[in-house]
Amino acid sequence: MTNTYAIVLAAGQGTRMQSDLYKVLHPVCGKSMVAHVIDNIRILGADRIVTVVGHGAEMVEETLGDKSDYVLQDKQLGTAHAVQQAERLIGDLSGTTLVVCGDTPLIRPETMQALIEHHNKLGAKATILTAIADDPTGYGRIIRGEDGQVLRNVEQKDATLEEQKVIEINTGTYCFDNRALFASLQKVKNDNSQGEYYLPDVVGILRSEEALVSAYVTEDFSETLGINDRVVLSKAETVMRHRIAEKHMRNGVTITNPENTYISADAVIGQDTTLLPGTMVEGKTIIGKKCMIGPNSQIVDSLIGEGSTVHSSVILSSEIGNNTAVGPFAHVRPDSILGNDVKVGNFVEVKKSNIGDGSKASHLSYIGDANVGSGVNIGCGTIVVNYDGKQKHLTTIEDNAFIGCNSNLIAPVSIGKGAFIAAGSTISKNVPENALAIARARQENKEDYATILKLK
Repeated sequence: MTNTYAIVLAAGQGTRMQSDLYKVLHPVCGKSMVAHVIDNIRILGADRIVTVVGHGAEMVEETLGDKSDYVLQDKQLGTAHAVQQAERLIGDLSGTTLVVCGDTPLIRPETMQALIEHHNKLGAKATILTAIADDPTGYGRIIRGEDGQVLRNVEQKDATLEEQKVIEINTGTYCFDNRALFASLQKVKNDNSQGEYYLPDVVGILRSEEALVSAYVTEDFSETLGINDRVVLSKAETVMRHRIAEKHMRNGVTITNPENTYISADAVIGQDTTLLPGTMVEGKTIIGKKCMIGPNSQIVDSLIGEGSTVHSSVILSSEIGNNTAVGPFAHVRPDSILGNDVKVGNFVEVKKSNIGDGSKASHLSYIGDANVGSGVNIGCGTIVVNYDGKQKHLTTIEDNAFIGCNSNLIAPVSIGKGAFIAAGSTISKNVPENALAIARARQENKEDYATILKLK
């Protein structure tokens, strides 16, 4: 089997993005565009991936980690010059090299694989990934001979009127015989208006040497979209979002309104789960089977167990158990764990807390830095007072405790198993198991005093 290598071009600054963020790091459905490209190449099982970095090199390497090797293009002298930087890593190897731009996140792994297989089957020295464009303006045109072989690639500015009518365009993705690629790169010249070394010139060099140059036409033009500004970024986001939604629906997820549902590229969703309009599933979120999510819910980097519901709520970097109900209008902040059969209801905020199986905080409560056991009832208006102005402190509520409405639990404090906290109490001392804690002033009624107040 032929060895396969990949070179990802990610050195351009991307000035048209009008951004401090390096172009290929702009996210598409929650993942940077260059990460999409790298992950798709990894699906192919490439023997080696080399990413050419320039502006923002450290940020790109931090984002991709050990998924790729890296070479630096310190001066931006064109695409051929960029590819040439990989020579020290793979230039002397035999095999097939895929060259793809880091700003083309929509190219599917299946398309890359088909391109490589087409290239290898024909024994070509170079194969261009092409597409049929309704409006080819601005793209390089693929000029074929009568036998269908590629004769040359002609840029828009150099094309004759007849050549400009050609609608097969160069997408900027290529396959090369690796040794032929690097041999030809030595012959590329920069005698053009930009003074740069262009990768398409390699195609012309190979043709002049009577080497076979082929083209593979992708059926989906949207795959070839290169992102150069925010307008195109938005178009890519739309295409990717529809693609992700379709994948999940075909895998058994109900999405009642895909146009108003956002799912990240890395999200995992179980069968028979329903996503209602306004739902945002972000990051590396995993949602189990038979859940009901939404409407208008945001879940980020979290785990949702099977059969759970999240209604009009926000969950961030937390774990939700099976058959647990969150919302409406609840906020589960990072590092929280809600067990099975838990209820966190209207206007409840949970922060960095564990809530055990079967416990309930149905409305209007704040639970922060707390370990809550199983079978606990937290009444309306309960506040876990976790912050003393300098430090956060832990509150422990053991199994089957009952916290009455409008209670304040001043941390650090522990409520024992089966204990009762009377409504309206402010608890600052530990409560023993099965005890009743009352911490409120004795009520006094002043007869007829309201009448006196009204007369003043």
